[in-house]
Amino acid sequence: MPNGRGGAEFHGNSVVSQESPLDLSVRALRVLVAVDEAGSMAKAAERLGASPAAVSQQISNLEAFARTTLLDRGERPIRPTPAGALLLSHARKVLMAISEAQTQMMELNLSSLPQLRFAIIDDFDASVTPHLIGRLHETYPKTVLSAVSGRSDNMTELFTRREADIAITGLPPDDPSIYDVFPLLQETFAVVAARGVLKPDMPLRPQLERLPFVHHDEKMPIGRLVEQHLRRHRFSAERRFSFEASRSILAMVGMVKGWSLGTPLNILDSARFEAGTEVIKSPFTRLTRKVYLVARRGELGSLPAQTAGSVRSFLRDSVMPQVERLSGDDGDLFKILSDEEIGPES
Repeated sequence: MPNGRGGAEFHGNSVVSQESPLDLSVRALRVLVAVDEAGSMAKAAERLGASPAAVSQQISNLEAFARTTLLDRGERPIRPTPAGALLLSHARKVLMAISEAQTQMMELNLSSLPQLRFAIIDDFDASVTPHLIGRLHETYPKTVLSAVSGRSDNMTELFTRREADIAITGLPPDDPSIYDVFPLLQETFAVVAARGVLKPDMPLRPQLERLPFVHHDEKMPIGRLVEQHLRRHRFSAERRFSFEASRSILAMVGMVKGWSLGTPLNILDSARFEAGTEVIKSPFTRLTRKVYLVARRGELGSLPAQTAGSVRSFLRDSVMPQVERLSGDDGDLFKILSDEEIGPES
């Protein structure tokens, strides 16, 4: 006679396995957790890179296995039933145990990692990226290391499309269930002006209103951030000059005897224009951005955390002294972050 669902039947001295297609699977548990966190089938499908129909089928299979309803589809967002909440509790424990096992197995295989691809914001090009790749080469001499650079939104998109294994970006992906996010730094925007055009004994804002302003391209995240900030302060600057690259912005600042808003990394990436510019604390309220290292959870073991620690150490030892030299910064413009400091922009 049957010995429970998905178990075995005894026929004389033999045992015949009865594996049902509705048995629990890791994939189905991942789908259940994703739907609970996203609040809808469609959003869960987007996060998982699957179709809504496939997600719905996995949930139906689980409900057939459990012989009860697991999700209240009449609620918006979708909520688990009591049975669903119970299974979710066990599912998260199972997925955590699997993730830990994958991490430990990955630790055994990192030394033979064939390639490691980075997507890194271009503000790191001059100061950080060569150091990072050099250090990793020392640790993993047989691994092919590559890095592409660009603006934050493009780097994050490359990463989420799996065209990069690790991203360093100002815009981390939203889903905390499948990504590990390591805060690296917070930097404050400052005025970057042509040297000598601002008088230190006169109010700053009226002087800025009379000088040409060089804009960041508004298609870029940093450009939108700066423009919104200026609008909040009712500061209107004629849009005569607009560039995507920090180097072009600083070159134009010196050429037209104007100014812009930039971060310490923007300025260091354009060091050859340093002699013709100066960095001054902004007269507006504080505007900051954060930079993060992002990796897919469980896929590279402890390497992302170790890499984040290495980047922080380099920023502290090598980049921060350069920021202090440029601006006389007392720690307000450039701050190294810890893993606990992962909140929104301040």
